[in-house]
Amino acid sequence: MVKLRRVALATAVLFLAAGHAMAFPDRPVRLIVGFPPGGSADVVARAIQPIVERRLGQPLIIENKPGAGGMIAVDVVAKGLPDGHMIALAGAAAMSVGAAPGDKLPYDPVKDLAPVTMLAEIPFVLIAPASSEANSVGDAVALAKARPLSIAHGGNGTVMHLTAQLFNQLAGVTTTLVPYRGSTPVANDVLAGHVPLGISDITSALALIRAGQIKALGVSTARRIASLPEVATFAEGGLPGYESIGWFGIIAAAGTAPEVVARLNEAVTAALHDPGVRERLIALGVEPAPTGPERFSAFVRNEIAKWSDVTAKSAAKAN
Repeated sequence: MVKLRRVALATAVLFLAAGHAMAFPDRPVRLIVGFPPGGSADVVARAIQPIVERRLGQPLIIENKPGAGGMIAVDVVAKGLPDGHMIALAGAAAMSVGAAPGDKLPYDPVKDLAPVTMLAEIPFVLIAPASSEANSVGDAVALAKARPLSIAHGGNGTVMHLTAQLFNQLAGVTTTLVPYRGSTPVANDVLAGHVPLGISDITSALALIRAGQIKALGVSTARRIASLPEVATFAEGGLPGYESIGWFGIIAAAGTAPEVVARLNEAVTAALHDPGVRERLIALGVEPAPTGPERFSAFVRNEIAKWSDVTAKSAAKAN
């Protein structure tokens, strides 16, 4: 009799959970953005907001919780209720770079989170002063082999840091990597000629490149990008297999019902396929990249493995 009661109770709990998933969302959804207002992550969140709200039939409340490369926002969601009403906009540093061996995260990016969809890719670009003798990635490699050279990047432990280190590894050179506080100072110091090379995200450098004030020697993606189609990739410049991207995605807490994840995925991917949203993001140098949850999960695992390997080889600790 006791066993029957337990079975009945378990069945009732399952029915209640299923009913809740079917009713999702029954109140506003909070999107925790781990970056300050006005940055590329925040711009992406606010670009998709109106369409996501229409698809869900509930307000999407954006809350900025910057700090620790986006890890604070991810940790809030990882420790929250797995009901889909609180999700996070997560970036590479919080989901893959910071998961390299030796780092201590307050959450497990694989076990504690439910991937919903990729949002967008943020390409990186190798930049040089307009007066530089280098005009390509191949030229930069030749200069680095001929004399001591430095590369500015957006900060230790960022994907830009490891993007520069990957350049060193694949080119077989030893440039000095100089950390800055973000991409904008990198672009500004390259413009001023204070550093010979820089790794910047495209959103910080695009206007200067288009104005001819700095040179774009190569983009870090596997294929050329829509915002700078004339600029060759690192692979085309002589580094086969080179690929590195910054990226954002939407995650929920582990244990969120598959039906809820699917509903969130449908709403966000619909926004990313909207022509107006796509046009707005591409104009900023951001490449919309919607995926299914399974593909996003596989991508995160691959990124963790990739950057763990780069970190192990270079002793570049991502923290």
